[in-house]
Amino acid sequence: MKNPETHCGTIAIVGRPNVGKSTLLNKILGEKLTITSPKPQTTRHQILGIKTEGQTQFIYIDTPGIHQNTQRRLNRALVRSAVNALIDVDMIGFVIEANRWTAEEEAILDRLKHQKHPVILIVNKIDKIKNTHRLLPFLQSCQEKMNFLAIVPVSGQKGKNIDELEKVIADALPAAEFVYPPEVSTDRSQRFLAAEFIREKLMRHLHEELPYWLTVSIEQLVEQKRIIKISAIIWTERSSQKAIIIGKKGELLKKVGTEARIQLETCFGKKVFLALWVKVKAGWSEEEGSL
Repeated sequence: MKNPETHCGTIAIVGRPNVGKSTLLNKILGEKLTITSPKPQTTRHQILGIKTEGQTQFIYIDTPGIHQNTQRRLNRALVRSAVNALIDVDMIGFVIEANRWTAEEEAILDRLKHQKHPVILIVNKIDKIKNTHRLLPFLQSCQEKMNFLAIVPVSGQKGKNIDELEKVIADALPAAEFVYPPEVSTDRSQRFLAAEFIREKLMRHLHEELPYWLTVSIEQLVEQKRIIKISAIIWTERSSQKAIIIGKKGELLKKVGTEARIQLETCFGKKVFLALWVKVKAGWSEEEGSL
């Protein structure tokens, strides 16, 4: 008997920083693949999240926030990465915050109007709106801005209306063979995920501008039968920043390491030994090679 036709396509998730793109994607996938924090520009890379259900394969691209503050080279690189994600996809999920439309949304909308792919407007954080009657006029005003494929109000945090969003996407995916085996959930390596989970914990524990002046590299990742041994370097730009990351008597670094290890054990499904070092490399965020 002939198999039913399969559908497969790529969906770029775009929006300004801090609208909840990564939280939304994690909820759709049912597992934590992309890091989250209350700070803008937490996501620095395009990350594929792959979900296969029956005869349908969804390939989501989580992108850095598109924003207008591009004075630093790192910020310019992040925006360039997000914009490049729009080139070769089947559709775009434009994530905004319920009852909030800023100049940055307007700038992103201008970009979207000049490309050929269908756009779904995903109105996130509806759980923050106590009076739902206030949401209707906002949704109506959004309809007038562009001919969206659909406008779907959701809560990525609470998981509200996610099924409806996935149905809208599935109905618009082209008939195509699967790109990835059904059991694959991301194209990213264990090294990449380890570095990202460590950086997430740093983002959550450090304040002000400091998180934007650091990055994480994995020096060694050795997988054994019952344990994965990981050694990682946290790179920052100044010695004073190094002292803050380590913390009094090493307490902050120890806390970051413990939380990251627990997260990695959940992700990898086995025990993790994690060793962290902090090193200084002046100007890393302005070097093209580092970016």
